[in-house]
Amino acid sequence: MGFLNGLLGNASTVSNEEVQSELGPVLIPGEEVDAAFKLVRDLIVFTNNRLILVDKQGITGKKTEYHTIPYKSISHYSVETAGRFDLDSELKIWISGAQLPAISKQFGKNSSINDIQKLMAAAVTR
Repeated sequence: MGFLNGLLGNASTVSNEEVQSELGPVLIPGEEVDAAFKLVRDLIVFTNNRLILVDKQGITGKKTEYHTIPYKSISHYSVETAGRFDLDSELKIWISGAQLPAISKQFGKNSSINDIQKLMAAAVTR
């Protein structure tokens, strides 16, 4: 069901150890993965220092973009949950000084958006 959830835009949790191993080359010494969510091939990773958005590109997914956002740079965020006729949820993240959201991610109706919202709240209030 994980593959189907990914195709439908549902974020599924990923093992912290698996992500820690995969992101080993980009994590700094002492940085730990707190939680991670997979969205098709992409990842949303919460560490003890920052938010990392991993965007796998191309057919093979070998080309990867790592978008790092230090928690202290997040000025605010919004979460829009799915409604009766609106079948998707959305996460928007604003960076200090920006008027438009720097990040906008779409999720399916039955996704982990509430878990992501709790982690965002904990991260930006550290």
